[in-house]
Parts: sequence; structure tokens; C-alpha cells
Amino acid sequence: MTIGRDDLSKSQTFTVAAIEGGVSQLVAPREIIAAFQAMIRKTSLADLGLWLERARSSLLACFANGVARDLAAVSAAISSRWSNVQTEGQISKLKLLKHQMYGRGRIELLGARVIDEE
Repeated sequence: MTIGRDDLSKSQTFTVAAIEGGVSQLVAPREIIAAFQAMIRKTSLADLGLWLERARSSLLACFANGVARDLAAVSAAISSRWSNVQTEGQISKLKLLKHQMYGRGRIELLGARVIDEE
């Protein structure tokens, strides 16, 4: 549902076609998801209102309501060129190391692992 049609492998394309053929209710949500992804990639807010109306009347109504509740943040995320992806990646990496080492060492060992991997 979240991978663009252009990025699917041949077998994935057949699988998606079979699923959509058997469960036609999934065709519209897939198109709505693709439209949302396109808005984010193109940083285009022009279609957000129309997208919300369309999504609210589909299986994605819960997601659309969440977007509407936090419309200011979603609008800023789409239109802003700033991102916290790098920060989130570093935090995830640190949490992974922490969980891997739980109970095995002190903070000094964790610090050595973090510095060694950079």
C-alpha cells in the first residue's frame, strides 16, 4: 500500500494486482496514499484540502482525521525544507546499541561503542 507503483518489482506488481482484483475496496485507499506521498515529495500544499475531503470519505478516515487535527504541523512538514531525520536516526541508533548492551556494561562501554561505530 505504501510503495509507489513505479518502485514495485514484477512479482510485487502481480501481487498488488491480484489483491486489488480480489478486494476492490483497497484500490481507492492505495490511490489516496499515493496522492499524500506525492504531496510530501513535491512539497505542495495546494491539494491538501481536497486530499483531506477525499480521504475522510474512504477507509483512511481515521488517518485523515489525525492529519486534520494536527493540520498546522502537517502543513509545516510538507512545506518546510527542514527535517529532523538525521537526529531521529542518531537517536534510533543509540537506542539500538543500548538495548543490545542492556546489562552487559557501564556507560563507558556504551560510549566506546558509539564512538567506534562513527
